[in-house]
Amino acid sequence: MADTPQRVAIIGGGYAGLACAVDLTRGGAQVTLFERSHTLGGRARVVVKDGHRVDNGQHILIGAYTELARLMRAVGQSPKTLERRPLTLVTPGTLALRAARLPAPLHLAFGLLFAKGLSWADRDAMRGLMRHLKKYGDRIGAHATVAALLHDTAQTPRVIELIWAPLCVAALNTPIERASARVFANVLRDSLMGTAADSELLIPRTDLTELFPVQAARYLATRRGRLDTGTTIAGITRDERGLALTGDSLPSRRYDHVVIATAPYHAGTLLRSAGCDTLADQVDAFEHEPIVTVYLAFDESVRLPEPMIGLTGAPAQWAFDRGALGGEAGLLACVISAHGPHEALSREALEAQVREQLAATLGRTLPDPLWSMTITEKRATIACTPGLTRPGIATPVPGLWLAGDYVDSPYPATLESAVRSGSAVARAILATPRDGETR
Repeated sequence: MADTPQRVAIIGGGYAGLACAVDLTRGGAQVTLFERSHTLGGRARVVVKDGHRVDNGQHILIGAYTELARLMRAVGQSPKTLERRPLTLVTPGTLALRAARLPAPLHLAFGLLFAKGLSWADRDAMRGLMRHLKKYGDRIGAHATVAALLHDTAQTPRVIELIWAPLCVAALNTPIERASARVFANVLRDSLMGTAADSELLIPRTDLTELFPVQAARYLATRRGRLDTGTTIAGITRDERGLALTGDSLPSRRYDHVVIATAPYHAGTLLRSAGCDTLADQVDAFEHEPIVTVYLAFDESVRLPEPMIGLTGAPAQWAFDRGALGGEAGLLACVISAHGPHEALSREALEAQVREQLAATLGRTLPDPLWSMTITEKRATIACTPGLTRPGIATPVPGLWLAGDYVDSPYPATLESAVRSGSAVARAILATPRDGETR
């Protein structure tokens, strides 16, 4: 038995499931991954529509998020796939804050000193919040909101509007009035208050499926891992021979471990099939926040001053120049995070409003787009609210595990949280003795 590899089934081909599969395969386990779609990546994937290949959302990483970078290296992805830039927050004509290429904490100190668009009161307020988090960050109450934290640290209205509110909704996908101060503090602590490398922005130069999922699938294929796409798993059963999966045309295999690495709103049904009703109720109770991406394709003369800029007004918070990131020249992606009034607009009205917002921010008239597209992920992430209890990786059923961005983590529901959960499950499985085996 000691020489027999662990047999593991993973349900879900998103970042969490693929991270788990890669680390399990590296550890010698026998892995089969099931994905009901034919496109890998889950809620961070490429979409091909009307002949255009775009992401279903825009994701940025920070240097402190090291686990995804590790896994990308492990599967052979080039580090050049990520555009590494010092922390840069630019809203044309309004704000320009760039971290200096200096060791911490000088990188941020000099960035604040030479920032444009901030008064000395604004800078003092930002430094005050950093000092507060350094002294009390690990003691922030579980039920405190980001809005309360900003009020208690005397942040100015301008700093809140231009920096903290956009950063909060970008990182937590939850507005400051409802977002967890504790989780936001964790993000700021590990990025702005870490090393200069920790605060860097890492922006993908390729689509989200190519960034990691495709490379991970190739890695598994060369190491005898099985990948079954287009396969829907209906349930999970357990008997004395192990865990089994139910669904159409599935072989009658038994597994030592099964990992549920689906989106949380799909996990509940699988958990109930295995008898984990209480855990399923907890997962089903999560609130979700949407992310809308409005793509506007112009001719190649339309460019942004930076690969990523903040936008003034509403409804979008950020715009990405995909042409500057290895994509189609003139293609801009405008991101609207969380719930808001924009949800009541038609697609045409929303795209027109975003185009007007973009033109106002850039201070120029924009031509009619060559084409446009709006992609809405209605349940992109769980709402990162105060007091939220997220499940751990273990379930009440031996050998049954959870992985996903919603699993317990100091960070919000990000790609980094997803891959960290998958890697944590892999470590737990590899450390679990099989019957008749000791570790």
